Amino acid sequence: MINLNVFSQILSLIDRELFKDLVSKHKSDKHQKGINSWTHLVSMLFCHFSSADSVRDISNGLRSTTGNLNHLGVVRAPSKSNISYINTHRTHELFKDLYYSVLDRLWQKDTHFRKDLGQLKRKVYLMDASIIPLCLSVFDWAKFRSTKGAVKLHTVLDYDGCLPVFMQITDGKVHESQRAGSYSFSKGSVVVVDRGYVDYSWLGDLDSRGCYFVTRSKVNMMYKVIKSYQSEALMEKGILKDELIELSGAACNKYNGKPLRLVHFWDSTTGNEHHFLTNNTKWKASLVANIYKQRWHIEVFFKHLKQRLKVSTFIGTSENAVMIQI
Repeated sequence: MINLNVFSQILSLIDRELFKDLVSKHKSDKHQKGINSWTHLVSMLFCHFSSADSVRDISNGLRSTTGNLNHLGVVRAPSKSNISYINTHRTHELFKDLYYSVLDRLWQKDTHFRKDLGQLKRKVYLMDASIIPLCLSVFDWAKFRSTKGAVKLHTVLDYDGCLPVFMQITDGKVHESQRAGSYSFSKGSVVVVDRGYVDYSWLGDLDSRGCYFVTRSKVNMMYKVIKSYQSEALMEKGILKDELIELSGAACNKYNGKPLRLVHFWDSTTGNEHHFLTNNTKWKASLVANIYKQRWHIEVFFKHLKQRLKVSTFIGTSENAVMIQI
């Protein structure tokens, strides 16, 4: 059971006036059935921190918490039917806006220091998606496969702090590349993605907006070598080849015929060879490899999200309830 004093300290990070403004914006306390938006927020945070498995666990847990619920700004603990109702009918957009507002406030208070890429004075964004399996017979709106259901979290992390600056939740069938253009990156920023995002039209759009990208090339990528930086590349550890290339066929037209850089890297730890694709021709080849290496942070983020918070099992079955919990 979570300690009430600790829980109260966590809640103190949220500006109540800011929250009231968001409640007013979304009119989320209209038809509240006696449970206002703040009580709803406290209940759902309690769900995560206490690893509650059902609305009954949330209701009973809040009732049995040692101390006075007034410290949490809650008049009375909601019943399980109350929680079920508001999870279905109160818009998840309220909590989405709250997350970004709190993130922005805390970001301004704290300075984030990079463990790696200290020499790169640019914003770095890590983009990926992760599947959360659901039972299709219960969550019938979450289409994935003929006998399986799932939602997919399309996520962009800011490398400084490794917290989401963008997250879009879709059913499991939506491919990563279909949502790649949903977030607009600032000029000069660096976008790091795996090869599931390799859509040459989208990569060309990033380039035209003044953004840099680092990804892995597709196995069947057709190209011709324009220039080889072989002598310089061999001086850097793990670099096998460093080439300036031009795509061939339809891919060339999609990327507007611009040159790309292909870095061949050998990982001495695994013994595997990797091929990194970028539109930056001035970075050292070893820096290109190191930038892509940082993509692992988003894999760690998804692991922590699923293991430490309640996003693998859900207390409600409606789409809105799942969105609220995430």
